Amino acid sequence: MSDEILGGDLSRLRQLNTQTALRVLRGAEPMTLTELAKRTGLSRASTEDVVDDLIAQRRVAEVPPVAGVMGRPARRYRFRGDAGHALGVDIGAHRVRALVTDLDGTVLGRAQAEVPDSAGREKRLAAADEVVDTCLRDSGVDPADLWGAGVASSGLVDPTGKVVLSVAIPEWTGLNLAEHFGKKIQAPVLVDNDSRLAALAEQWRGVARYAKDFIYLLAGLRTGLGLVIDGKLHRGFAGAAGEMGALPAAGWIRAQDHLATWEGEVGDLFAAARAGDRRALGAVRRYVKDLSVGTAALVLALDPQMVVLGGGFSRSADVLLEPLRRELDKQCIRTPEVRASTLGEESVALGAVRLALDHAERAMFGEAARLKS
Repeated sequence: MSDEILGGDLSRLRQLNTQTALRVLRGAEPMTLTELAKRTGLSRASTEDVVDDLIAQRRVAEVPPVAGVMGRPARRYRFRGDAGHALGVDIGAHRVRALVTDLDGTVLGRAQAEVPDSAGREKRLAAADEVVDTCLRDSGVDPADLWGAGVASSGLVDPTGKVVLSVAIPEWTGLNLAEHFGKKIQAPVLVDNDSRLAALAEQWRGVARYAKDFIYLLAGLRTGLGLVIDGKLHRGFAGAAGEMGALPAAGWIRAQDHLATWEGEVGDLFAAARAGDRRALGAVRRYVKDLSVGTAALVLALDPQMVVLGGGFSRSADVLLEPLRRELDKQCIRTPEVRASTLGEESVALGAVRLALDHAERAMFGEAARLKS
């Protein structure tokens, strides 16, 4: 074997050892070299070399000894969540929101701004840029320290970050969001559909943390869908999985029209239904009935463990969940567990952060499965 090949093999071996050590330290309690060597299967000498390299790269830190311990305590080491940061951006029809986190997913800063639903591309992008700048500035995170950014948008998004079709946001179709944000963020920019990313957040930190198969309903003034199958976000062959609203017979297009018959805000309608108003209860019943048609079709096709009701209407889950369960009982062979999201208005932005973190972890740990934090 030539020196060049041998050198390449040794370099690859060192890279694999480094990734193994990082995977073990990531999300674990601080551990000693002996503990780390045992968990990784490396020799103590190799473990010490890897840890020294990771300390120099600022990816691992030595933990100060515990006060009051007798004798010389063994050195312990931890993964540095502050070694890098991730950005999540949610661009909606009425609001733009941004979150910035460390590599452990701890939120360090947030910002948001209202945007008129009639705002076109230029005005909406300007608002998004300002929100991102505010979020980074207020959190004290340098854009150069970002390891990745996730961007969520309504509509159909292709793998390059281009919005192929959007009916919810004016002048949005044809926009390449990855290119736009790539001009100001010197890190990988990944773009996906907002409902899909909300499902990713639900899998990460929501009620579906332990569900391998679930349907996520982004219920609001429009209805969106995210699918997780066998623990993975399902995008489909061309990225169009979950566009149930395109099928009129599914009922999702007209579902919101039943709520529009109420004079005033939708929140007032739900409050009236909560108080027992018969007219409001009728509007809710008709909305849920239409929502259930497309949902039942997906339940029958996928047999998921759970259906998660998210989006703005999840705040009124006490009014919506039981009628939805009843409708699914009528139409499904087996009704899955139906639960409300607890992530609130930041669910889409959290999913965008998770998208960026997944990319960062693949680069850091190789192609090994993501570790939830």
